Amino acid sequence: MAELPTLPIAGAREGAPDAWRVLFRRYQLPLYVFVQELVRHEQTSLDLVQETFIRAVRHLTSLRDDAKFGSWLFGIAHQQCLQHFRRAGRELPSGDNLPDLPDDTPGPAQLLIREDMAAEVRKLFAQLPPQQRAVLVLHFMEDFSLEDIANVTGAPLGTVKSRLHHAKRALKKLLEEHP
Repeated sequence: MAELPTLPIAGAREGAPDAWRVLFRRYQLPLYVFVQELVRHEQTSLDLVQETFIRAVRHLTSLRDDAKFGSWLFGIAHQQCLQHFRRAGRELPSGDNLPDLPDDTPGPAQLLIREDMAAEVRKLFAQLPPQQRAVLVLHFMEDFSLEDIANVTGAPLGTVKSRLHHAKRALKKLLEEHP
């Protein structure tokens, strides 16, 4: 099993541009997917990811454990999303625009089937409450531990476990009810 490369947190803390480039390349897409899932607006998502990195640069000295950089950064992004909705005077949306799923199937018939299936899954997924969707994305797409998700969302570990359990049950029920 290949060992993951060490992230240059110490270099970033010292202000090394190359270190920040590495961190940006590593986290820009996962952060965008997470923020887009919550915000559901492309330009706003891009702006919030940018603001997340700006805040990370300003506050990196507050990070106590370099190994927790990813969850710390996602926590900043989560807070940025919450602030965005507070400024707009509304709650997290439940909408049904999920990011398109990647598709490497070569055949046109298989592509069509996959697109139809992806659209159906997005519709079902969109029926879940935003907090449950966020936990699912962080756990299954970003491979975050439950403890890291608790740090990102600011919710107690028990709440994260509960949201994940209920989200999986609700999604299973929706899939069973779906023809």
